[in-house]
Amino acid sequence: MAEGEGNQEGRLGSGRSRGPVAIAAVAGVLALAALTVASCGDQGGVRFWQGGSEARGNSCPRPASMTGSEFNAQETGLRALRRAAFQNDFFAQIELGSRYAAVRATDKNIEDPIESATWYAMALANDEGYAAINRVDRGGWGGWRPLSRYDDCRAWERHDAYARLDRLLSGMTREEQESVRDRVIYVLSTQDAEGYRTLARLHDGLYGPFGEPEDNRQAREAWGRNANNNGNDRERRQRRGYPAATALFQRNDVDAYLYNYLAVQTGDVGAYVLMRDFERSAPSRAQYQRFVEVKARQWTPPFEFYPNTAPQSGVPFSDESRPRGDAYEYALSRMSSELPFIHVGRAMRYLGVTETAAQRPEDLSRRQIETLEAMLGHPMEGRLSFIERVRAIQLAAVNGSSEAQLVLAVMYAEGIGLPADYARAFKWFEEAARQGSPEAKFAMSSYFALGVAGVADQDKAQAVALRIDSALSGFGPSAGRLQAVLAQVSRSQRR
Repeated sequence: MAEGEGNQEGRLGSGRSRGPVAIAAVAGVLALAALTVASCGDQGGVRFWQGGSEARGNSCPRPASMTGSEFNAQETGLRALRRAAFQNDFFAQIELGSRYAAVRATDKNIEDPIESATWYAMALANDEGYAAINRVDRGGWGGWRPLSRYDDCRAWERHDAYARLDRLLSGMTREEQESVRDRVIYVLSTQDAEGYRTLARLHDGLYGPFGEPEDNRQAREAWGRNANNNGNDRERRQRRGYPAATALFQRNDVDAYLYNYLAVQTGDVGAYVLMRDFERSAPSRAQYQRFVEVKARQWTPPFEFYPNTAPQSGVPFSDESRPRGDAYEYALSRMSSELPFIHVGRAMRYLGVTETAAQRPEDLSRRQIETLEAMLGHPMEGRLSFIERVRAIQLAAVNGSSEAQLVLAVMYAEGIGLPADYARAFKWFEEAARQGSPEAKFAMSSYFALGVAGVADQDKAQAVALRIDSALSGFGPSAGRLQAVLAQVSRSQRR
């Protein structure tokens, strides 16, 4: 799949626009549906997924590039799907869930239940899957129902995703389920205000299991509250539900408030309105404000970047999130002038990509750059981009390099390569200090000496202890500061 095809997929699945572009996109999907044997409408007045039809007849049509055999170009196909999925394309997320579940025999080598569950969960949380294009009162027991077949087939996709996700989660340990939840939180955290608002709904008891309206049909079915049939079938459906899927995100007012607050911190005006609505929706919610503000300053995503592990003999999981906004662009632009390349070279040496630490980008061979790109799941272009330089340091830090951890902390503290983030800077200073880095201990002592609101409260005793430890480990600046302190103490004793 070519680069352009991935972008087309992202645009096709997008339901964010509400103007002529959205109408044209829907028209295109419906036209494609008309050319296929698949049909996804009502059947004899019965809700389509209750009519006994196969999934093939109910599911939405896919672009050929998504459904064609990718066995010989699996990595290219997955990368394009992941790019669209990170950009919140509903159909790409559904397709990734299916690929990693190895529904097709050719996908057996990339089978991974945790990754499959992650993307099914992302699709269920995506409002592109449940936001109605058009609705009409069909009368009788049907009430207000979707008018377009596009609405109906998306509803089938969500129904099927709920069932598949429940089966996947039911076979997992608690740790594996937590891994699914952490991956969903990470991906949504890369989507700025929109992602944080989705996370808020996932934790808000006033919404469905995955943030959809509480009266959404698939949400009610997932809760086991579907009452649209009568007789024994209704009782059977009421008992069934999808308990594992609905328990993935626990309802919690504090976390719902936290993610609304984080959405506001991105500068999004709509998020501010939603947060005020959240505070007014229940008498007890506004009381969490001060606690949430402190927690928000300390909050960091579950991962530094998406885990790039992979199934045995499979394709590495690539992080296809893209920097957004002027802050990201400015931070990346500072890489060439303010971060000595030797730090990237040392990170690549730590990762085993090179035998020596390259001093300049020109010192790297094309093969070495392609090796790093392959590790990251990036296209092997042989040109080291700024984001790949950042990823090299991040990957080395995640894998235990105290030197990379220290560099990454400074990058966050100064806003070089990555937007300034004191919580993440402190986290990586702490990781490096835990491995004995005297420079990291000195930096942490400064945090405690000055006090950084919500990240490290002012603590003079802790600052002195860290500074002494740093000096005893041989770090020059703190050694000089320690000598000055000792001289002052001796003078006061003489007086």
